[in-house]
Amino acid sequence: MASTGERESGDGGIAPSGPTADLQAFAVQLRRMNGEISRLAHGFALGQGLHATDIQALAVILDSTEPVTPGLLREHLGLTSGAVTACLDRLERAGHVRRSRESADRRVVHVHYVEGARAAARSYFMPLATATDRARRRFSEEELSVALRFLTAMNEELGGLRVPRR
Repeated sequence: MASTGERESGDGGIAPSGPTADLQAFAVQLRRMNGEISRLAHGFALGQGLHATDIQALAVILDSTEPVTPGLLREHLGLTSGAVTACLDRLERAGHVRRSRESADRRVVHVHYVEGARAAARSYFMPLATATDRARRRFSEEELSVALRFLTAMNEELGGLRVPRR
């Protein structure tokens, strides 16, 4: 039983209560979720003969609302131009992406996710989608709307943080 100033945490342990604890509880759960998703992504990378960075690049390509260029990947991943080129070479050799020059400016390269590779990724990550759906069913539409707003705000905040280039 939790004593005064403490509460039971979601994982069965005891966590301090109050505003600081709420921030700490969020941090713990976000780290845990990130760790679990990273574990699954690393398994996919291993099975495909890829690096963890390659999986991050695939996520950027998949989620982007604009055409993806090596420069955009460099910005999103904080890599050097050479590291992005090596990443794209691996992804292309593994059959996950193709590069093309589609604009009037032939210097501009666009990176596309290959549909067959997208299907393989969907198949591998289906358990994650199923688990997400099971978790979503535990909440009302209103609660999910708030959770989605929070995750969107977190991603905006994190996207604004700059890390040193490699």
